[in-house]
Amino acid sequence: MAGLARGWSVALHGVEGVPIEIEALVGGGIPGVQIVGLPDAALQESVHRMRSAIMSAGKEWPSVRILLALSPATLRKAGSRFDLALAVSVLAGAGLVDRERVAQTVLLGELALDGRVRPVRGVLPSVLAARDAGLRRIVVPVATLAEAGLVDGVEVFGAETLPQVLGWFAGEQVLERPGELPAVHATNVPELADVVGQPDARRALEVAAAGGHHLLLVGPPGTGKTMLARRIVGLLPALTRDQALQLASIRSVVGALQGDPLSTVAPFEAPHHSSSMASLLGGGSGLARPGAVSMAHRGVLFLDECAEFAPHVLDALRTPLEEGEVRLARTEGTVRYPARFQLVLAANPCPCAPTRDQDCVCKSLERRRYLGRLSGPLLDRVDLRARMAPVTGFGDPGGEAAESTQTVRARVIAAREAAGARWAEHGWRTNAEVPGPALRAEFALPRAVVRPLEQRMRAGELSARGADRALRVAWTLADLSGSDRPHREDVDNALFFRERGAA
Repeated sequence: MAGLARGWSVALHGVEGVPIEIEALVGGGIPGVQIVGLPDAALQESVHRMRSAIMSAGKEWPSVRILLALSPATLRKAGSRFDLALAVSVLAGAGLVDRERVAQTVLLGELALDGRVRPVRGVLPSVLAARDAGLRRIVVPVATLAEAGLVDGVEVFGAETLPQVLGWFAGEQVLERPGELPAVHATNVPELADVVGQPDARRALEVAAAGGHHLLLVGPPGTGKTMLARRIVGLLPALTRDQALQLASIRSVVGALQGDPLSTVAPFEAPHHSSSMASLLGGGSGLARPGAVSMAHRGVLFLDECAEFAPHVLDALRTPLEEGEVRLARTEGTVRYPARFQLVLAANPCPCAPTRDQDCVCKSLERRRYLGRLSGPLLDRVDLRARMAPVTGFGDPGGEAAESTQTVRARVIAAREAAGARWAEHGWRTNAEVPGPALRAEFALPRAVVRPLEQRMRAGELSARGADRALRVAWTLADLSGSDRPHREDVDNALFFRERGAA
């Protein structure tokens, strides 16, 4: 007589989890194991891992026909994350484990041949998906217990071996539970006061942080471009819990979470200029994995020596800059990853990059070709540009000290709160997220205020997109100054920052 048992696991589709019902029919035919429901090669190989792990746990492998069905059957199942759930479901179908308890428990983990439960990627989004599906009891590898414990409203247990899991189902074993994990805040961020000089660039950095704007820094080596860019994270507000969970889910899928506590620090990603499009936007065979733009979600993507990046890689950033997400199509389906980040670019003015511009030995064509790798459509999406001058001294020891990160951050937070209160009913968080039509219609400024924008548009010096972005910067400048609406001076300053670093 065949025995039927049901269990649960979770598949990953991008950064979203999909609950998978596992049905195990044990008995009633010629001995053998069949897995149905679009399993990949790694899942087909789980039969060998299950058999060895079960025998290592002191249980007998059923020498009968075993049919394992994974539903929904039309979704591709990939990886070894289903091993633990399949093994327990087989034992439940054979009557060796309580079927009712198994049917109410989600199991995640890869099995070693000796019965150890190995960690898998994407535990956090899997637990979130299980909770949303109404499943309230989850067993995960003990190495991933910390990230699973970030989710409220579920009972999470950690197991090191299959015998521990079987003992827990029998009521003879106690599994480990997650402890209290405090959120991680920025405590040792780089200090903005360490940057010598560069008042225009420092101001541009503050405006970028206050409004969520994209920034380009141009200057010779040694002027502090990288040093300045890395200090923007200290100016940004802490992530909300929902934002931090979303970012942690992305890191979990990539395998970069490693059980760390929930971090509310805005991420800062700085890929090398030799990075491929797949590493930047995401990719890989089968189902595409997140790239650097998704790892920088709700934070900063810094491209140092941006003129050294391949032009087609830079141009691929245009869509996520506009839409705040990446869509990647592969053989096993199309996935969507969030990618709402601030882009900070840093570049030398030319290939030879001397300290003094008059010492440049590059031909004019070489200079144009160098920064020409940054296409016009990409530069049109950069709100702020700043030229960085060579540093000519270490500052005046007796002079006024440069503003600290804490001082500037206070202004940035106040400006963000003002913008958040203004756009709250529309669902926008920062000025950079406000659509152009809303700025030109519902929140239109007097004609005299926007006249500089219209003049440049008529002269062909400014695109409609560029005008909208200058308007957003003007709103940020008004927030920083405590004004309710931008004035003519704010628009002029927004254009100054847009044109100051133009090549």
